[in-house]
Amino acid sequence: MKFINIIGTTGSGKSTLARKLAEKLKIQYIELDDLLWLDDWQESSNDAFFCKLKLSMNAASTGWVIDNLYSRSIDMIWSEVDTVISLDYSFSVNFYRLTKRTLWCILSRERLWKNSNNRENLKMVFSQKSIFLWMFQKYPQNKKRYLAMMNNPKYQHIRFIHLTSPRKTAAFIKQMSVD
Repeated sequence: MKFINIIGTTGSGKSTLARKLAEKLKIQYIELDDLLWLDDWQESSNDAFFCKLKLSMNAASTGWVIDNLYSRSIDMIWSEVDTVISLDYSFSVNFYRLTKRTLWCILSRERLWKNSNNRENLKMVFSQKSIFLWMFQKYPQNKKRYLAMMNNPKYQHIRFIHLTSPRKTAAFIKQMSVD
């Protein structure tokens, strides 16, 4: 495991796991949202996003872990990746984690990513761009999409690790420290 992509729907803990793995394996952590989002919730153009992603991947020649997957980035990431870890938790687990994280971010007023000024706020939570609305709409689709991708012969060069609960993820991390 040298080039890792962690996938899962909103609230599954992709970033938390990515940070832990990067630290344990002594490889670079690449936060995909930080590369995509500009100030004031503006997205980078595809060209700018791909450039930042490629530069980050190339700069981490000894290994990296990327904590998300956008449709537009699949080909770039999965042509280099050797392992994909899928966090496939129940809706209730993801919803609880998303609620907890969002409330903390609203109260703390911390920036979400180092390269933008974006912060969670109540106005955003109750808007058409709400992360909760997105989760309700995308959770079932993403679950099916990720399972289909894991079974797609096009990606047979990738080792898939399918974790279906936080307990299994904790055991996976613990097992890694034994190896």
